[in-house]
Amino acid sequence: MDFDLTIRNGRISTDRETFLADIGVKDGVIVRIAADLPPGRDDIDAAGRWVLPGGIDSHCHIEQLSGMGMMCADDFYSGTVSAAFGGTTTIIPFAAQHRGKRIPDVIADYAQRAREKAVIDYGFHLILADPDEQALQHDLPQAIREGITSLKVYMTYNALKLDDYQLLDVMALAGREGALVMIHAENHDMIRWLASRLLDQGHTAPKFHAVAHDPLAEAEASHRAIALSRLIGVPVLIVHVAGAETVQTIRNARLLGAQIYAESCPQYLFLTAEDIDLPGVEGAKYCCSPPPRDANAQEAVWAGLKDGTLGMYSSDHAPYRFDESGKLPRGEDTTFKEMANGVPGIELRLPLLFSEGVLKGRLDIHEFVRLTATNHAHMYGLSHCKGNIAEGLDADLVIWNPERETTITAALLHDNVGYTPYEGRQIKGWPEVVISRGRVVVSAGELKVARGSGRYIARQCPEPASIAQRPTRSHLPGLLGLKGKAWESQ
Repeated sequence: MDFDLTIRNGRISTDRETFLADIGVKDGVIVRIAADLPPGRDDIDAAGRWVLPGGIDSHCHIEQLSGMGMMCADDFYSGTVSAAFGGTTTIIPFAAQHRGKRIPDVIADYAQRAREKAVIDYGFHLILADPDEQALQHDLPQAIREGITSLKVYMTYNALKLDDYQLLDVMALAGREGALVMIHAENHDMIRWLASRLLDQGHTAPKFHAVAHDPLAEAEASHRAIALSRLIGVPVLIVHVAGAETVQTIRNARLLGAQIYAESCPQYLFLTAEDIDLPGVEGAKYCCSPPPRDANAQEAVWAGLKDGTLGMYSSDHAPYRFDESGKLPRGEDTTFKEMANGVPGIELRLPLLFSEGVLKGRLDIHEFVRLTATNHAHMYGLSHCKGNIAEGLDADLVIWNPERETTITAALLHDNVGYTPYEGRQIKGWPEVVISRGRVVVSAGELKVARGSGRYIARQCPEPASIAQRPTRSHLPGLLGLKGKAWESQ
């Protein structure tokens, strides 16, 4: 067979094994993995390098208007370029519904922007802020059929939060239609009560964001989300887990057989609340929700990634510039309640974990692959084409130099944010060649593909939704008329 591309002499790691072999690519797909393949039309010698699956970042905010009305710094061009330079070949950002907006219009808007600009492959989650009858009966089922098979809901933020009744409605819909519900779990009233009292006492600095978002707010909301999920036997995924108690709450629920999944992010491994405690408003660069905690929480997140309690590692890239357009809408007078929530991280997600996880012995290479690619593919309906290195899958491949040492600076990165919370950190290992569907996207520090060359991926039923089992209270399905995938007989 004639190959379009051959990668030779690399050390290949999948989610389960490591071996030396060549990879032959034809029409964007891996067609042969074997020793001593003939050179392709394009030929890459990966001797001394690690060949890993392209990363999947299933939680990132790109060209999205926040609930506070602030636009992300990154559009679908800068965001996907930055992702690619960091070894990510597929992203699943959010199409964000705001109240009063029709879901079909929201999806069409995001789809057009991505189609014109993205340089790597992408899908969408749908942020659901207005689960009215039209949405539940018509618009959401249609979106799910068209490949948007995951829905994100919020338990906090005035402009986005759903109450428990609405959350149950959304979970029931997901159970019927074979979708997965992602939940931002923080107790809104705990945060509101604490923030009000802090502001009344003149505590406005960024560090008080971490005080207002107490770890108990995350733990309580996570426990409540789990209880709602268990009530009707529908799987849910808790996003951006930060706190030690939340990790243990999820672990305990899973031990009880609950269909609960979770992710965490770089900021909860490499930042703490102390990073927010800087002079003036400088700490705003580190403010996200939930906020980074302390060293004990970092260790709990590492343990959760290691034992599978936290099955995925995403960036939660939420890029806002350190100016009036994002972090500082009122300049130096901005209070912690007014600054945009979120930190950038889409480009550094993989290099940070490779350096501090794999090369320092916290994770093995197969755990790295699962946490950054394979588990994302299974969780979100992409395993038919993405997430691993195997014949028949898309040729999404990254060639890593495990010896390359890098000092992180904002100038090194390709996003449009202008700063990084990891400035000055020294790491080892770097993705030097990035390949998406057989196309060399990044090589020798240069972008090799055109704006708009990424492809939309209509996702299949997420694996948790496809295997969901009905609850032990077996009278509920018939009583409530719930007859979808989550209610099929065991």
